[in-house]
Amino acid sequence: MQFNFAFDSSPFKTLIAFHKIIPSFEAAALSPVGFQASYARSLLEEISKYPELIDGVEKAEDLLRYEPIIKVLLADLFPSSLTHNEIKAVTIPFHLYTFNHTARLEKILADAGDHYEFSLRDISPDTYYILNCCVIISQYYGFKVDAMDAPLFLDIPDKDNIIHHYRVLFNADFIDVLPTERALDLTVEDITELVDNFSDIALWKSKFPEQSWILKGFSIMTLFDATIENAVSSFKSNLLREKSAVQLAEIESIFRSIYKINDLRIGLTSFEKVRNEYNLRIVEKQLYSHLLYDSTIEECENMLCSETLENLLTKDEYFVVPDIDKLSLDDPKQAYFINKLKQQQVKSFIFVPLVEGDKVLGLLEMSSSKVRELNSVNANKLNFILPFIKDKVSKAFAETENQIEAVIQKEYTAIHPSVKWRFQEEAMHFLNDRAFGKDYALQEIVFDHVYPLYGQIDVQGSSESRNQAIRQDLINQSKELIALFTAINQTQRLPLFEQKVFDLERNLTTLQQALLTDTEQLMLDYFNQDIHPILENFRKNNKNSVATEAIDRYFERINLSIGGFYEARQDYDNSITLINKKLVAILDEKQVEAQEYFPHYYERYKTDGIEHNMYIGASIAPGRNFELYYLRNLRLWQLQVMCAMEREFRQLQPALPHQLEVTSLVLVFATPISIRFRMDEKQFDIDGSYNVRYEIAKKRIDKAKIKGSTERITQKGKLVVVYSNVHEETEYMGYINLLQHKGLLDENIEQFEVEDLQGLVGLKAIRVGFNFQDLH
Repeated sequence: MQFNFAFDSSPFKTLIAFHKIIPSFEAAALSPVGFQASYARSLLEEISKYPELIDGVEKAEDLLRYEPIIKVLLADLFPSSLTHNEIKAVTIPFHLYTFNHTARLEKILADAGDHYEFSLRDISPDTYYILNCCVIISQYYGFKVDAMDAPLFLDIPDKDNIIHHYRVLFNADFIDVLPTERALDLTVEDITELVDNFSDIALWKSKFPEQSWILKGFSIMTLFDATIENAVSSFKSNLLREKSAVQLAEIESIFRSIYKINDLRIGLTSFEKVRNEYNLRIVEKQLYSHLLYDSTIEECENMLCSETLENLLTKDEYFVVPDIDKLSLDDPKQAYFINKLKQQQVKSFIFVPLVEGDKVLGLLEMSSSKVRELNSVNANKLNFILPFIKDKVSKAFAETENQIEAVIQKEYTAIHPSVKWRFQEEAMHFLNDRAFGKDYALQEIVFDHVYPLYGQIDVQGSSESRNQAIRQDLINQSKELIALFTAINQTQRLPLFEQKVFDLERNLTTLQQALLTDTEQLMLDYFNQDIHPILENFRKNNKNSVATEAIDRYFERINLSIGGFYEARQDYDNSITLINKKLVAILDEKQVEAQEYFPHYYERYKTDGIEHNMYIGASIAPGRNFELYYLRNLRLWQLQVMCAMEREFRQLQPALPHQLEVTSLVLVFATPISIRFRMDEKQFDIDGSYNVRYEIAKKRIDKAKIKGSTERITQKGKLVVVYSNVHEETEYMGYINLLQHKGLLDENIEQFEVEDLQGLVGLKAIRVGFNFQDLH
């Protein structure tokens, strides 16, 4: 007897009774067939000695002492000739304590082990309670309900821990459903309400209080082994999941159930054929690969070129090997492949090409550590599930393509999320018209009446700093060459060496005075075409010379891409990269916060510093109600971010390989403009001739000077806000006063007019210092 009663809460008080089987024996006792009537009368006489079996036994444990008579009573329902074939037991529906098992069920439970307990799959305590209530509605009230028509399953492991799936059927012909005095008398309206609210457990319990009904009798539970069908169904569901990755453990468990091989190993190697070569594609990184095992991608791709695998993929046939030791090792590539499998303790395996149309997707791999466990007969089981595997891998390929496209979009031609809806809308128009056979010309994407915001943090004097680094590298290289030729001339006194020392010293003097536009290229050409060949020849003919070692050290310092020293310049470039990386990280991070205020278009550029553009307005977010305070909020946010970026630079500055300074500028443009997406340039641009004034201002303003002065409007450690009218001045003075109060800006404010620029007249500026005192 197996006791596994899973849930305590039930509308039933159960009485295990055999009263409903008595009428069949009473009828048999009147049979004209003598031995049948005699047998029935004997049974009736025997069972009359145990009235409790007729009236009902509450505890299943109490049935143990009645086991012999129960087996006789149920002999017709459990014929001994079928006991090794049928999987049956006596139970109560949904109450999984069982007895009177057939021999086959006894063996299944013995193989499962003492720790195993019956548990209906996907049945929660609430569902269990409601299913019991449905029995009452169906049996007592006579209303047809379909709740119990859903398949029920038991998952039982065998002695090898392979899970078998059994479909469960209950025969309730021998059960009575009886109300107690606590049972409620339900109306048609009550039952209708219950049927319409299946998930409302509180409602069901209010209509069917706990143990307010009696379930008297017994039922017969019959199990059907549906392992293969269920495993295939689970496999399909697993593969078709859209939003979750394929899990190797789940797939292997399903395959082991289908094949009944406890050490079955599943793998997948995905690749595509490009220009007659197989290239790996890791479309499902979670999956094991026999070919990739302890191999580099290059080794694996070479293995795919072996004759065995090439034929396998070309013929699109299963590659079944019951005994790996019988394979030939004559072909080196095949030998490498076989040894790779042997390292994984493979003794038998099946490799299946995944080919869809004329496209090769990869290989499905199955292996076992036992000889002949996998063979040409059980390979045919794959026919049921192979189409679903191909479909999954094909979808994974498509997802990989989408990911590649996403990377390209992100790194090169990204469409900002705030405006992506408009591109999707236009694409939908195009696809819909194409579906109906219509021609559709993609319309230009324009956003009208948007307010622009522009800001930049620029490396001060970047051109001079770069030229200084270039000159320093050329000076260092010239000094190194002068020392080299001086040493060589002492080893081999040639007039030519003396001449080179003279030329190099003269060039060094010129370099120390100034760097002209073409100086770098002329010097590098001179080094590479005139000086280096001499050094190479000397090194070749004087291998043991002390000077040769110095020449080797010199050439080790040469950057191959430019043909000269690249040390001071590398410090400069690394400093620019560090600055840009830090400042972009702050800007991008804080942009996420700003988008939550109101969606707006945002773009930024890395040059010798960082520039950013923002456009905000109703046309960018038509689903939101745009008000001017969102613009003012974004302007204040911009100033705060400029402060944050300046402070980050000040903290980074001491660690820079090349010391640099930055200047900060914000351009205010109060007039709304239009922006248009240029398909040829794959970016937004200002639309309309009047609006171009804003673009001109962005390009020229950072080089502008204070009117009537030679002083630049931008200075290190200070923020400059350039504007046009008194309303903007009042607005931004309010923001600056707030930031002064917060300790981000100092107390010194300058106001001045900006010199007239071509196409730009009447600009004004506010300049205020950043407060870095707390950083020290």
